[in-house]
Amino acid sequence: MKIVFAIAEADPFVKTGGLGEVGGSLPSALQRQGADVRVIMPKYSVIPEHFRKELKQINRFSVPLAWRRQYCGLEELTCKGVRYYFIDNEYYFKRANLYGEFDEAERFAFFSRAVLESLVHIPEFNPDIIHCHDWHTALIPLMLKEFYTKSPLYYSINTVFTIHNLKYQGIFPKEVLTDVIGLDETFFTEETLEFHGAVNFMKAGLLYADSITTVSPTYAQEIQNSFYGEKLEGILQKRQDSLVGILNGIDYEVYNPDTDPYLVASRAKDDNKKDLQAILGLPVRGDLPILGMVSRLVDQKGLDLLSFVMEEILMLDVQMVILGTGEQSYEQKLQGFADKYPEKVAFRREFNDQLAHKIYAGLDSLLMPSRFEPCGISQMIAMRYGTIPIVRETGGLKDTVIPYQELTGEGNGFSFANYNAHELLFAVQRAVRLYYSDQSAWTKLRESAMKRDSSWAPSAYAYTKIYESLL
Repeated sequence: MKIVFAIAEADPFVKTGGLGEVGGSLPSALQRQGADVRVIMPKYSVIPEHFRKELKQINRFSVPLAWRRQYCGLEELTCKGVRYYFIDNEYYFKRANLYGEFDEAERFAFFSRAVLESLVHIPEFNPDIIHCHDWHTALIPLMLKEFYTKSPLYYSINTVFTIHNLKYQGIFPKEVLTDVIGLDETFFTEETLEFHGAVNFMKAGLLYADSITTVSPTYAQEIQNSFYGEKLEGILQKRQDSLVGILNGIDYEVYNPDTDPYLVASRAKDDNKKDLQAILGLPVRGDLPILGMVSRLVDQKGLDLLSFVMEEILMLDVQMVILGTGEQSYEQKLQGFADKYPEKVAFRREFNDQLAHKIYAGLDSLLMPSRFEPCGISQMIAMRYGTIPIVRETGGLKDTVIPYQELTGEGNGFSFANYNAHELLFAVQRAVRLYYSDQSAWTKLRESAMKRDSSWAPSAYAYTKIYESLL
């Protein structure tokens, strides 16, 4: 079984979030299941130089994009036993940022077309499946059907499209349809790519892919209703028989409390907690529970809830550690709490992977009060390090965190159902109460969290079954 992964980012080359984690970990997990996986991604100028020096050019060719004929180089590198191919075009990918450029539609329409054009240039490899990820590659199923039906290599290729976050859809002006994608106005209808007067790339993936997946079973159900469906719930309801939710995993080599080079002690919570307190300038007290977040600071992550009850949380005998960047209003609020309560709150406005590892290992509880969460990986990393998640019951958080039951001692975390600040507060109070009142129960809860299988193996098996169903 031969699979092409078309994805906008992959760790360790470039990563802005969960998509990069998937691109860096799932392919090797699929190969362990017996698949031959090749990953195709853009050759961004921000890829570290030591990787760029290892790239070997396979070929150069032109990519048609409406009236344009654009240069494309195809370069190769093997990482973790997986072959990665990089689409080289400096006009599109030599930028300071991965995303948010003025010509975003053209950049990723080019990338999608280049993925398809590159297949004839990969030696001795005829793919069975192209697995497309998020709106950046959502045009591929449509382009395959519209532009490549006459070529024998492409006849038998089927497509899988994975929604990582339905909120980000790739919505662009109407003229993109003809001037960039190269399709006529018969594709600008409610049944095709038209979306409230604009062109929607994500919609193309949902309409034309042979199978659709998203990153948790609960999110697969949620996005079929209007609250979570981002105005695409109608299409998802129509395609529900082709829609499957599969949880992401985490890389057990990267997130391994026994071998993590960033920790002062493996699996020693007290030592890692005191190290974290010392680094962040908090009073070094092993008896205090530390709560925290490692997150983008945006509405989706429940920062409005946390801000509303932060003063009440800080009335408890706890410390709070937050790492992340995002919306200025949340950054300012969190910095305000840190300034007001310097012995209780540490806020770091940055993305720092080493510090993130130390936080996952040093916290007692990780907060994820998300408005919505397609999958979430922070709660899985936290549990791997013996840190108890406190989450809202949505998406992948609901699928991975089993609420603690006082009568039986079962569970691996704490949760609350409604998007409500005081429900978050009550969940935090409940966790802190258990921490102080029953350390043996808390230890059992930590052990239960650490036993959860968050590896990529179950996910890879589930994806393999979907691929096989399309052959």
